[in-house]
Amino acid sequence: MRPIRLPLSFMPSMSQSTAPKTAARTGDISQESDLPGLAVFDFDGTLARGDSLLPFLARVAGGETLRRHLAGSVAGAASRRLPVRPGRRLPGRQRPPGEALVKGGHASDADDDFKTAFKRRLLRRCLAGVPLERAQEAAAEMGAWVRWHTPLRDALMRHADQGHRILVATGALTLYMPALLADLPVHDLLGTEMAVGEDGLLTGEMVAGNCVRAEKARRLALWMEETGPYGRRWGYGNQPSDLPFLALMDEATVVPTAH
Repeated sequence: MRPIRLPLSFMPSMSQSTAPKTAARTGDISQESDLPGLAVFDFDGTLARGDSLLPFLARVAGGETLRRHLAGSVAGAASRRLPVRPGRRLPGRQRPPGEALVKGGHASDADDDFKTAFKRRLLRRCLAGVPLERAQEAAAEMGAWVRWHTPLRDALMRHADQGHRILVATGALTLYMPALLADLPVHDLLGTEMAVGEDGLLTGEMVAGNCVRAEKARRLALWMEETGPYGRRWGYGNQPSDLPFLALMDEATVVPTAH
């Protein structure tokens, strides 16, 4: 999956004299190298308050439909069969070769943790068959939802004022994230991408998996290798989900999840 480069037209001009304050860090941001600095921000619960996925899906599918799909997705994720390790036998019977290990889903779902299994099912239920144009219309409506976590938004602006490259790395969908970031000086986005068929309809499937936890860290490491090198690297995220990517940073700020 390729990262999304946000167009420069999204980036407002900023005064170099602006010095916003942040509760996450105090004092000036020091640059210890001639190489460009990099600041990486999680989105949901870090840069913005709350989680953006359900508000978006409610705008696409409708609130009542979303509530039904939530219940079905929780039940499906909870009842999935976990993968059987080599050498182990299922109680009471042999497993036929090639048998799917996930109840009511794809064999690839077997490696999902509960949160990703739930998200995968919910996305299939809410987005499969939806025209891409309709999803984009819902994305444009998301501006009314967003509530910025002011200390982290200020930290982002301060990094931008000092000329650092800004990346948002999130499990949120790339369907709507560019609309939410349009007024911020964000250069690049790593997120969860949804597949679109040749007919212009969403399939409901994630293109390359869920951009969270270890997967987010893996993608970030590849992205830094492809776009770097960088001087000092700052990371902002919440725990425990963002600890894997924060471990890649020179300076990591663990932010209490903002609701």
